[in-house]
Amino acid sequence: MAKKWVYLFSEGNADMRELLGGKGANLAEMTKIGLPVPQGFTITTEACTQYYEDGREINAEIQSQINDYIAEMEKITGKKFGDKENPLLVSVRSGARASMPGMMDTILNLGLNEDVVKVLAEKSNNPRWAWDCYRRFIQMYSDVVMEVGKKYFEELIDKMKEERGVKQDVELTAEDLHELANQFKAEYKEKLGQDFPSDPKEQLMGAIKAVFRSWDNPRANVYRRDNDIPYSWGTAVNVQSMAFGNMGDDCGTGVAFTRDPATGEKGLFGEFLTNAQGEDVVAGVRTPMHINEMEQKFPEAFKQFVDVCKTLEEHYRDMQDMEFTVEHGKLYMLQTRNGKRTAKAALKIACDLVDEGMRSEKEAVAMIDPRNLDTLLHPQFDQKALKAATPLGKGLGASPGAACGKVVFTAEDAEAWAERGEKVVLVRLETSPEDITGMKSSQGILTVRGGMTSHAAVVARGMGKCCVSGLGDIVIDEAAKKFSLGGQTFHEGDPISIDGTTGNVYAGIIPTVDAAIVGEFGRIMAWADKYRRLKVRTNADTPTDAKKARELGAEGIGLCRTEHMFFDPERIAAFREMICSDTLEEREEALAKILPYQQKDFEALYEAMEGNPVTIRFLDPPLHEFVPTEEAEIKKLADAKHKTVQEIKDIIASLHEFNPMMGHRGCRLAVTYPEIAAMQTKAVIRAAIAVKKNHPDWKLVPEIMIPLVSEDKELKFVKKTVVETADAEIKAAGSDLKYEVGTMIEIPRACVTADAIAKDADFFCFGTNDLTQMTFGFSRDDAGKFLNAYYDTKIFENDPFAKLDQVGVGKLMKMAIELGRPVNKDLHIGICGEHGGDPSSVEFCDEIGLDYVSCSPFRVPVARLAAAQAAIKRG
Repeated sequence: MAKKWVYLFSEGNADMRELLGGKGANLAEMTKIGLPVPQGFTITTEACTQYYEDGREINAEIQSQINDYIAEMEKITGKKFGDKENPLLVSVRSGARASMPGMMDTILNLGLNEDVVKVLAEKSNNPRWAWDCYRRFIQMYSDVVMEVGKKYFEELIDKMKEERGVKQDVELTAEDLHELANQFKAEYKEKLGQDFPSDPKEQLMGAIKAVFRSWDNPRANVYRRDNDIPYSWGTAVNVQSMAFGNMGDDCGTGVAFTRDPATGEKGLFGEFLTNAQGEDVVAGVRTPMHINEMEQKFPEAFKQFVDVCKTLEEHYRDMQDMEFTVEHGKLYMLQTRNGKRTAKAALKIACDLVDEGMRSEKEAVAMIDPRNLDTLLHPQFDQKALKAATPLGKGLGASPGAACGKVVFTAEDAEAWAERGEKVVLVRLETSPEDITGMKSSQGILTVRGGMTSHAAVVARGMGKCCVSGLGDIVIDEAAKKFSLGGQTFHEGDPISIDGTTGNVYAGIIPTVDAAIVGEFGRIMAWADKYRRLKVRTNADTPTDAKKARELGAEGIGLCRTEHMFFDPERIAAFREMICSDTLEEREEALAKILPYQQKDFEALYEAMEGNPVTIRFLDPPLHEFVPTEEAEIKKLADAKHKTVQEIKDIIASLHEFNPMMGHRGCRLAVTYPEIAAMQTKAVIRAAIAVKKNHPDWKLVPEIMIPLVSEDKELKFVKKTVVETADAEIKAAGSDLKYEVGTMIEIPRACVTADAIAKDADFFCFGTNDLTQMTFGFSRDDAGKFLNAYYDTKIFENDPFAKLDQVGVGKLMKMAIELGRPVNKDLHIGICGEHGGDPSSVEFCDEIGLDYVSCSPFRVPVARLAAAQAAIKRG
């Protein structure tokens, strides 16, 4: 039997998400539960994958099934493609299994041609509506299917409005729109050298291919990479009979949420436009009215809509984001999905659903995207400074948070300025999906048009970026790169501040303060801690970072990089003297100057961690990173060492390495200069003894981590220095302090010989930054030069430095665990690379049996939640 590539809405359900995509599965589910859904069919995600396998062609078998289903749809609706009596018009929308708002392209009113328009104009007695549909269709089809830019058509619309002396599209007459449709077709022919297609089936195949193609467009690829959506999933295509919101004042279209997506408050939230089509609300072309105003316009449809919202929320047990159309007072549901929401709203909704008896604690924990927590932990404006500032204007607070920076007007400029270290705010008339990379590079986004459900608002909320939209008082000249607001003119590079919570915009830079974490955050985190198995530590080198991480729930320090403590002016001078010393005695003398500083640092970290584990990594970077480069500094060092400037320069030159990441660093330094390890051991142990005296009830067991070990004899050699020094210090102090010596596993050879290394190690900690670098043979600092080519060619879907490579690096980690644990049953194992705060990597760490993950302070809550989700998923 032939494979089934196409399903009617009446043949599917919500569980068929992988095959029908999110939109198709939800349309099928709404049909199943009896809601008013314009009927149609879904072409599966497998057909998309097949399209790419067949060299970007829709094969004969799939085409034939599509044609069969067009006939089915004609039967269901009683309308026919291209018919002179009762023509069928459809919308074509993409729908991947994970929601990708604004990323994929929609086409409305497909099936129109000159003949059909005339039939519709006559039948409906509404020629304005018929020509409006046609000009929209030509514009969308040209843009989405044939890739003729929107701007050419928008210029023609603006020109006509100017000539007619009107401001809004709705003020153009049927004759104007007829003329506009002809201008559009002429533009199409000029750009493409062929006539606009008039055969509805040809139009449909073109549109289906365009949706499949858009799965691989640059903005979709960026969105997928940011949201862990595999390329292999493909997108489904939904072909649905049209419901018209633009047939007159008894029609309209809207987007609504069952709860506020910014705050999580229960109650209808959304926007509605009369005499408009769906894309007008989402694209933000006209600024819409609040959903509650719909009640005055369409009382019957509104009452039905409120009932539908209740049904859907109870059915899906989550906040719903719905698109709908009212045609001559009758309600049609076009889609529903679990709504995108801010982190604050996500926490409130999850807790409320538990309180309302709709969800269990475990389900509530599983509902929240850990990456979104980042936004809660990010700065807000300083209230005092905010009170003193006067807003120049107020738009819609579309995505919360505070952002300030220099004004830029294009996505490209936002990227370029951000790359050179400038903080920027992207100001646009309205954003479109092409702007996604610029939005990512900006501190915040400000748009003149658009509502709370416009592209800018939805994408910014998803990214956790601050966004103010629909600030209609702005007069913007994008070409000249300037805008005016509140009597002031801003040019590119001028500083502004925007408040994504209130919608206020201010001139200049307003200082920000750290976010305060309250309310539902604590509740969700308590549930997460209840269900997770993995411990969560932090990577911290300063008491400030350590305290912050502790506040955010860190259960210890998994990585303290001691070299970061050496760059203080007083210490760096002593360390440089050590590097330029000729004898052991001179080196020890220089190191003795650093010892008290190191001890004080460690005492402060132990205090901040309140008896929780602290892992201190011994010196790791190559020595050349510490030597001076400026003449005055070199002269100062020469004087201190009683050498000539040239002698110091010769020493510096001798430290140069061709490949420093694989050079004289890590444990190799301690093998060459055991006195460095001895000094650091004294500092660690003395600090622990001093803190233990003040807090006898704390279980303080310092963990000393030897970096970059590739051979068990290296670890043995360095460990001997550490143990002899530590034991002597403990004995001299008459203390009973316990300590551990372990190693950082960051070289592939260490993974494959982990059984030998484990005999001498109390713990392993995977340094996955270096392990990734060594496994791939990529330099982390240079990979940016070629990674984009790897993404474009689909060799990679993710940056392996941001998201753990489970296939290669992960296999090495598993091997190290499987070899190490049988040899040493007390071996505890963690991870302290950047991956320790990435949710999918945390899930992998839970799966392979690590004891803890360690990440930067602000990612601690992310890791706690991800660890709980991993445990819940494993059951």
